[in-house]
Parts: sequence; C-alpha cells; structure tokens
Amino acid sequence: MTAITTANLTPTRWWRSRAVNRFTRHHLALAGIAMITLLVLACVVAPYALPYDSLNIDLRARFAPPLSGHHYLGTDPLGRDLAARLLMAGRVSLLVGFSAMLLSTLIGTLVGVTAGYRGGWIGAALMRMVDGFLSYPSIFLVLALAATLRPSPVMITVIIAVTSWMETARIVEAEVRSLREREFVQAARMVGLRGRNIMFSEILPNAMGPIIVAASLAVARAILLEAYISFLGYGIQPPLPSWGNMLNGAQQYLASAPWLAIIPGAAITIAVTSFNFIGDGLRDALDVRDDHI
Repeated sequence: MTAITTANLTPTRWWRSRAVNRFTRHHLALAGIAMITLLVLACVVAPYALPYDSLNIDLRARFAPPLSGHHYLGTDPLGRDLAARLLMAGRVSLLVGFSAMLLSTLIGTLVGVTAGYRGGWIGAALMRMVDGFLSYPSIFLVLALAATLRPSPVMITVIIAVTSWMETARIVEAEVRSLREREFVQAARMVGLRGRNIMFSEILPNAMGPIIVAASLAVARAILLEAYISFLGYGIQPPLPSWGNMLNGAQQYLASAPWLAIIPGAAITIAVTSFNFIGDGLRDALDVRDDHI
C-alpha cells in the first residue's frame, strides 16, 4: 500500500488532517471532551442505576451528608437523594445549553451570512440591528424576558438563544465578507450560481471553523445563563431540578449543609470549564493564520 503523506493529500484533506493533528495535541481540549462525555453519559444512564428517584421524599433522611448509606452525595432538606437530583438536573441544564447553542448559532449564522454576502444597505441594516442588541446588557434582557414569560425549559432555551446570537452574527459576517471576493466565489458567479446557492453551498462551508468555535463557547455561556436565572428564581422551577435552582435552594443552608451548594456548583464549573477548553482547542486547531503544527 502507498503511504499517505502530506505531499499526496488534497488541500482540503491536508487542512483537515492538520486541524485534527493540532486538536489532538491540545491536552486541555481532550480533557474537556473526556469530562463532557462522562458527564453526559452519567446524566443519561446513571439515574436508572441509583437506588433512589430524584423526586423520592424521605423526611427521616433530611440533610444526610455525602456517603451516608446509599445516598452517595447526601440528601437535601426534603430527604431527596442529591445524586439523583444532580444527574436529572444535569439533563435539564445540558439540554438547555445544547439547544440554546443550536438555535442561537442558527440565527447568528443566517444573519451573518446574509449581511456579509449582500453588503450594502441590507448588510448595514442587519449589523446595526446586531449593534443595537449588543448595546443592551444581555443579562438584563434575559431576566426581563424570564420574569415576563412563563418559565419552562423550552421558554428558557428560547430566551437564552434570542439574546445570545449576536456574537455569532458578527463573527460570521466578518468571515463571509473576507470570503465573498475569493476566486472560488467569483468562479461560482461566472457559472451562473444564484446568490443563495453561493452563500450556503460555497461560502458557508468555508466559514465553518469560526462558527464551530463560537458554538462550543456558546454552550458554556448558555449553561451559565440558565444557572444564573434559575438561581434568581426566574428560570427552571421546582420540582423539576436544574443546577441553578439547586443552588437557589441551597443558599440558606451554606453553614449547616454546605454540600448542597458545593456539589451543583462543582458540576456547573466542570461543564463550563470543559466547554471552554474544547473551544480553545478548536480555535487553535482551526486557526488558518497559523501554519505551525
């Protein structure tokens, strides 16, 4: 068999090979992937293996500390198993984070591609709209919407997404604007491709690097936002657990039962840090301005 070397790789395959090589050398990014994989698997599978349900109340076991019998992480003020609630809350928080990322990335990408390719008054109007959203502190907008609308996982996801797409739009607009005069776009125009086909079939695939990096960081931001608004009481409402409302219920027991706050706080920290590590690794791997491997 003929060995595959850099010399006989096509430019696209060489670039992909280089990106994978650089990403696998980013140890923190690999650690982030491992932690997120374990966290997702634990949240999906582990609740079925625990001896207690997340809603099972046992007033005789109130405030049991971690490693108390079958309550591996202790219990809360109602005697509910903290491990079961933590993992069920992880399902909610991670689902909100991923869903909000997908929706905000979709909105931001559509706006950015259109503004960057069309330019002129259309691009200017779209980017001034983005600037208008960015000029208003997003956290206040999130809280105002959460306090006005009926809080539910779907509604919280939509609220986070519609207040988080602007950064992606700016990134995509700048990338598309730099690509729209490249040779392959000129060739697509010459063969008669329509603007929509050029935007989404030619330019968008070549702008996926920055979009992927922004999306990975958007998950971390969405998880933090959900935790923040749930901690303040405007997000996911009990008895449905989330990491944020678990912290909300633990704040009055910081002195007597600190594990109630430490455990969900640690879960948020691990998830957010892991996604940030993944984002850093993707940014380094997909940075076309640096040819060093």
